[in-house]
Amino acid sequence: MRSQRLLIGLLSALATAVPATASSLYSVPKYAAMLVNANTGEVLYARQADAPRYPASITKVLTLYLAFEQLAKGAMRPDEPIVVSRHAAAQAPSKLGLRPGQTIPLHAAIDVIATKSANDIAVALAEHIAGSEQAFAALMTTTAHRLGMMNSQFVNATGLPDARQLTTARDIATLSRAVVRDFPQFYRVFSQVAVDYEGHMIENHNHLLTTLPGVDGIKTGFTSAAGFTLAASKAEGGTRLIAVVLGGPSRLARDGNVTNLLDTGFDVLQRRARGEYTTVAANLVEPEDLNDGTLDSLAETATADAPSLAMQPRTPPLLARGPTAARIQ
Repeated sequence: MRSQRLLIGLLSALATAVPATASSLYSVPKYAAMLVNANTGEVLYARQADAPRYPASITKVLTLYLAFEQLAKGAMRPDEPIVVSRHAAAQAPSKLGLRPGQTIPLHAAIDVIATKSANDIAVALAEHIAGSEQAFAALMTTTAHRLGMMNSQFVNATGLPDARQLTTARDIATLSRAVVRDFPQFYRVFSQVAVDYEGHMIENHNHLLTTLPGVDGIKTGFTSAAGFTLAASKAEGGTRLIAVVLGGPSRLARDGNVTNLLDTGFDVLQRRARGEYTTVAANLVEPEDLNDGTLDSLAETATADAPSLAMQPRTPPLLARGPTAARIQ
């Protein structure tokens, strides 16, 4: 674990030593980032935070938020069967691969959406809750605006490519903070490194769960249009920070940037507690990106989150067991 974390730091350091193949992550047109103190709402760092971006599979955090609402008010049960429709089964990967007419218990559906980012199951869940994916997407947008995500619009439950489905780094930080705050009893599904579905271990796409101590969620994503996206949450000493990076050019560049944001954020908070005035922006090294060939030669883990158009602890299903100071509301 420690060696993997050191590798991410090494890659950042090496980036400045290879100017022929390196380019600033800040120069990537899709890039946007936000770091927020989940306890207080203070924005510790923001870059292009209000620029419209495609969310990719981070969309599914909102899909699950709506499922958590149904569970919390008793409108659905953890063992409730979710039927896979023909429309759901036809979704592009990443997917579980169930056939039309097959069912999956709600708790298992939530597990595979949170870990595998299964598009077919996300759509099946949306149809189960609202009758159709279209109706569910309208509910998603209404809920997003109620949470304060005023620059977001959703037209599907998956994050699969659609030019109308837009959000911002600030809105994703707002959503991430809301799911931690509103559903602590369900939030732990995002911390699972792997889940067992009918004898098959399904690994989580969020590698920071195993490389950065304290990280317990939340969600990765990838499409060609969106780039590599990640909302990550880390708790340390009673404080929780949430980092959002959208539009990363590679999985390692995205993960390294999120690691840097979280580590720098906690360091800044500790220094402030000792009476020092400093900011994350003043201490954050500008992230660099190596080309894919260089990354592949340095780390076996330099692989995509999910195949093709996909967005994107070995524990039992949890639900089955019963730079300016600002604030995010």
